[in-house]
Order: sequence, then C-alpha cells, then structure tokens
Amino acid sequence: MPDLRLAGLAVAAWLAALAGLHLSVWSTVWVAAVAAALALLTGLHLGGVLGRPSATARRYGWIAVAVLLGVLCGAAATGARVAVRDAAPIRALVTDRAPVTAELVLRDDPRPVRGAPGRQPMLLVRVDLIRLAGPGGARVTGPVRALVLATDPAWRPLLPGQRVTSRGRLAAPRGGDLTAAVLSTADPPTLRGDASWPQRAAGVLRAGLQRACEPLPDAPGGLLPGLVVGDTSRLLPEVEEDFRATGMTHLNAVSGSNVAIVVGAVLLLARWARAGPRTAAVLCVLALVGFVILVRPSPSVVRAAAMGAIGLAALAAGRSRSALPALATAVTGLVLYDPDLAGDPGFALSVCATGGLLLLAPGWRDALRRRGVPAGLAEALAVPAAAQLACGPVIAGLSATVSLVAVPANLLAVPAVAPATVLGVLAAVLSPLWPGGAEFLAWLASWPARWLVAVAAYGADLPAGNLPWAGGVAGALLLAAVSVALLFAFRRRRARRLIAVVVVAVVLGAVPIRLLASGWPPRGWVVVACAVGQGDAVVLPVAAGRAVVVDAGPEPSGVDACLRRLRVREVPLLVVSHFHVDHVGGVAGVFRGRRVGAVVGPSWSEPTYGAAQVREAARRAGTSLAAVQAGWRWQAGAVDLVAVGPPYPLRGSRSDPNNNSLVLAATVGGVRILLTGDAETEEQRAMLETTPAAAIRADVLKVAHHGSAYQAPEFLAAVRPAVALVCVGADNDYGHPNAGLLDRLTRGGARVLRTDTDGDVAAVRTGTRLAVVRRGAESAAQR
Repeated sequence: MPDLRLAGLAVAAWLAALAGLHLSVWSTVWVAAVAAALALLTGLHLGGVLGRPSATARRYGWIAVAVLLGVLCGAAATGARVAVRDAAPIRALVTDRAPVTAELVLRDDPRPVRGAPGRQPMLLVRVDLIRLAGPGGARVTGPVRALVLATDPAWRPLLPGQRVTSRGRLAAPRGGDLTAAVLSTADPPTLRGDASWPQRAAGVLRAGLQRACEPLPDAPGGLLPGLVVGDTSRLLPEVEEDFRATGMTHLNAVSGSNVAIVVGAVLLLARWARAGPRTAAVLCVLALVGFVILVRPSPSVVRAAAMGAIGLAALAAGRSRSALPALATAVTGLVLYDPDLAGDPGFALSVCATGGLLLLAPGWRDALRRRGVPAGLAEALAVPAAAQLACGPVIAGLSATVSLVAVPANLLAVPAVAPATVLGVLAAVLSPLWPGGAEFLAWLASWPARWLVAVAAYGADLPAGNLPWAGGVAGALLLAAVSVALLFAFRRRRARRLIAVVVVAVVLGAVPIRLLASGWPPRGWVVVACAVGQGDAVVLPVAAGRAVVVDAGPEPSGVDACLRRLRVREVPLLVVSHFHVDHVGGVAGVFRGRRVGAVVGPSWSEPTYGAAQVREAARRAGTSLAAVQAGWRWQAGAVDLVAVGPPYPLRGSRSDPNNNSLVLAATVGGVRILLTGDAETEEQRAMLETTPAAAIRADVLKVAHHGSAYQAPEFLAAVRPAVALVCVGADNDYGHPNAGLLDRLTRGGARVLRTDTDGDVAAVRTGTRLAVVRRGAESAAQR
C-alpha cells in the first residue's frame, strides 16, 4: 500500500491556499485560527490530556491533525501575501486608475499576447513592483506582484531579474491570485540594473538555440525551443491548437518530464562510464542546476525541477512508498513558498501527473509484463495512460471536454520527446562556442520534432476526438469520481469484462453515430454562422467539401473546428470584412489543412496589426491577397457574391474600421443573404443613400457588429429579413447583443438565432421554404 500519511497535509495546505486567494485577509485569518484551535484540541485529546482516545480515534486522529495543520499553514502563508496584495495605498491607486511611474523587477520573460489588437503585438510581463510614484506626490514601496501590458517592442529583449522604470496607468487585476495591479504602458522601459549572471547565461543560451532553429521549417523550428526551454515565441498558432486538441500541450512547457529526461540522460552516461553512486549523484545535481539555469529559475521551473527530481529518485530507487511522502512534502513546501501555485493549472497538472506515475504506472507496467508484454513497451503504455488518467479531471474541468485521442497521441509522442529534448539542450549549450555545430544538432532534433507536429496534426483532424463534458469544479469532480470507480471496479474480473463490453459498445456504437449520423451539416444549408466566441465567422457552401468563408473569428481553433464540422476541405475564397482581431485573429485556422484559393479584404487597412496578420497568413500559404470595393463580384458553384458597401470611404465616424467593413450580398441556391461585417449606423445610412433598395433586401441577415445598438432602424426595415443571425460570444463585456435591437428584429418578423446560446446556426432551404437549424449549446460551450 502507498504511504499516504503526508497526503492529507499537502492537500489541505493546497486547498487552504487556493481558498485564501479568493478570500479577504480577515477571512483567511479566521480560517487559520479555527484550524489551529481544532488541531490543538485534537492533539491534546490524542495525547491523553482530554481523555483516553480509542484505538480507532488514534488511528485517524493524527491524520486529522495533519489536515488541520495543513489548513493552518496554507491559510497563514496565503493570508500574509494577500495582506500585502490588498494594502490600502496600492488599492487606492488601482481604484483611481492612476497614472504612475513604477520601478519594477521582471519575474519572467516578456510574452506576446496573441490576438491582441494594435500596431505592435502586446507583451505580457510578470513583475515585482518595487516603488510606485503616483499623482500628488503619493509614493508606495513594495514589493508586490503585478502584470505589465506593454506595446513598445523595447520590452521584448528584457531578462528576468532586470530592474527597470516605466510610466503607465494602473488597473485592477482579474483576481484569484497574488497580482495586485495591472500596469498598461506604451513607453519603452528605462533600465536601472542588469539581470543576474544565471539569467544572463540563460538568455545567451536561449538566444543561441533560437538562432540554431532559424534555418528549420516554421513548424518544427518553432516547436523545438518550446520543447527544450519552454520558449513558445515562434510556435505557430496552428501547431499550438493541434497540441491543445490532442492533449500534448504539456510538451510546450517545461515540466517534470523535461527535467527527468535531461537528468536521466546524465545518469545513463554516468552508469555507462561506470561512475560511482556519489559521482553519479553529483553529476545529476549539476545537470539539474544547469537545466534550471537554462530554462530560467522561475517558480514554474522550480516546480518542474522538484517534480522531476522526485520522479527520477523514485525511478532510480524503485521505492514508490518513499517517493509519495517526498511528493507530498514538495507540494506543501512549494505552496507555502508561493501560494500563487495553488491556483496554477500547470501546478495541478504537474502534481497529478507525478502522482499518477508513482501510484498507477508501476502496477500497470508490472501487470502488462505478467501478460507477456515486453518491458519497454509495457513502460511506454503504462506511463502516458497513468499520467492522462490522473490529469484527466483537471483537463476536463478546464476545457469542458474529455479527449479520446490524448492517450494514443502521447503514446506516439513518447519515442520522440527524449531525443528532441536532449539534442535541443546540447544545441543550446554548444551555440555560444560553435554555432555551426549547434545548427547541426538542431537539425537532428528537428526530425523528432517533425514527428510530434505530425502526430498532433493527425490527432487534431480526427473527428469526435474530444467529447463534451461538464466544465469547472463539478466536471472535474465528476470525472475524478468516475475514474476512481473504474479503477476499483477493474480489480474484479467480472467488472473488467463488463467495462470491456461497455467500452466496445461505445467505440462501435456511439462514436460512429456521432461521426456518421450527427445531423450536421443539415441538408440544404445555404449559410452557417459559426460559434467562435466574440467574433464573426460565416460559411457559404460552393459545392461538396468547398465553401466561401467570410471572416475568421478571434482565434484559429474556433473557425477550424467549425469548418471541420461542415466537412470543408477547400476554401476557394476567404473574405475579410475588416481587420479587427475578432474577425481576423483566427485566420490561420482557415488555412489549416485546406487549400485557400484567394483572400480579399476592404481597402481600409486598419488596424494595421490585423492587416499584417492576414497578409502573413496568405504569404505563408502562397495565396493572393487583394483589396476590393463596392461593385466587386465573385461567382463559383452555388454562390454569387457582390460587394454593396461601403459606397465610399468613411472618415471621422464612431469607428472608421467598422464603418468601412465590406458588406456582401450573397445569393446561395436562390436565397438572398446580407453579410454586414461590423457596419454601424454611419455606413448603413450611407448605403441607404447610394444603393438601390433591391440590392440590400435579403432573406437572411448576418446582424452587424454582434448585435450592437449602433444600427439604423431604417436600414433594418429596408433589409426586412426572415432570419437574423447574430454572431456573439457568451458573457461578453460589451453588452452584445442589444435587447432593443433583438426586439426590433423580432417585431419585424425575423427569426433571431444567436451563436452564444444556439451554437452553430444554419439557414436551410427546404423546397421553396426557408428554415433554421441550431447545432445546439454544445458547440457554443466549446468556445
């Protein structure tokens, strides 16, 4: 039986710290005080001071004391940090959204925020605020944790540990962690000090690895630094989405497995050289310290090093009973040192994966070997299966899905991860001394990286690879309960047979039904509005497997998933109504695995960052990009498109990019469809003044700007739609869609469908009539 004596202490400290992040200081103090009192009373009772406890009470009493001590320590450590976070001087500056001059120290590398609008990609920087100078001479001394949202590219080369000053405006954080404020700045930082030598050394090696990967193709060249040092700055969005869909995201971040691979390679070399135990131990420690320096000694890396060291120690010693108390001790120490880890999904996945490897993998490996499976294959099967089962509840709670491809994908990835990691580390270490040799090693490492890219791509293309599940805490607890029940049931032979029959029934029954008889896309569909969150993506069928796509939503996975559901393999035309991120952020998802014939957009090329994103996606695919105006026409198959707006460039409006959106009148199978982009009142009235009424009359209206209030009533009256499709994200912060607008459309006789509540929605022609079909809330929830 595993030694779980310290498990209660670790779990209690973890949960108490997590609760403390969401409570006030005084609430956390009360929790700590109550836990201390109960622990004292229980200890006195077990010690015989308050009566003679029974044998059963003694057996479970000390477990209760450990749990109470965990609550006490977790609440006390978190309460002390929350008191600093919520200090009155900082809270006052945040509440006033005050402009400040801040002196700060970087805690991590600046990371680009993908999909953020603006002329330059926005950078997210985790910092410690040392001093703040606010208006009226107000001064605050830290340190407290904060986030910096920066747009100036001078922030990008900064290293963790560097001290800088910057001017900006404070805002409130989202809560649930130790971040006290968010500093938004458009200014470059002013350097006040250099980083420490380990950070400078890591910066040199990481930059060398990036240079060594530059000659490689984009996909493996962007993935390799992520595999080796967690640097995902060059990782292609489509590769990132494929890894997420197949449960392989952990490979893009430094984890305990990376540590175990590197230190394990050193251990194997030491044993091959017949080094003694002490020499091997010293070499492993040096390798561990060097790897931590290479990938940055940040809290997440320290966590990964701790978990990897525990797993390696258990592997070397073959004593899981001693490894589990070590894991519990490490969890407790890490949470008390940095309570922010209690709410970090990466920490939860790391702990669960390590626990699964220690508790489940050895037994499964031995069971497979008893049944004649070779030792190496048994290990390869048991490790990813145990890790996935242990991490499954956390993943289900975060994503509201259960992956059917994660275990096979991770199993196929196992042979490639170790060589890619080891060769990548050697390339990084060699890069300052011999750049040519580093490029050769990176080229060698690119081949296992290519295999990982291919596994993720094929796994993501499998239909029904992710099944919907309840999200949040409830979903995680439900899957945990199901997993535990299956583990206990599987110990009995009859239960194993029953489970096998049920699994076969699901695979041979439910999955084919989901694939072949899902009812989607509906027969006779003429337009589909995709559920892609707060953004637009509309699809018009040209022929079987071919469709026109108008806008791409805010991120690649949404539009890609919608096109897969519609079985679209080729896009002869991609139309961009305008270049706001909620319409072009997912453009890479349209290109993923599909040939795109041409891309067209408006003459108004702002915002420039969105226009550059579309140009880059078209360039990579070798596709033409053209600007079109009112009067442009395109025909293919069942689709006839005409641009009816904007009639002329509009300047000085409430939003010039919105009011210069391409407005398209489409005819598909005799059904008139008007696609209005984000055209607001100014463009709508300009079209009424210059365009014949027949040109904008439509059976189906894609409502402009996610159903905002900026709509001209006379324009809606001229369109007179029978069906109104609203592309909008659930729980958005913009008040979309406007209730008055929806009421006006309904009173005008339109059937209103919304992607936030109805999922993917389609207008369907049945004979001479027009009908609507909702795919349902499942597709909306997945966004």
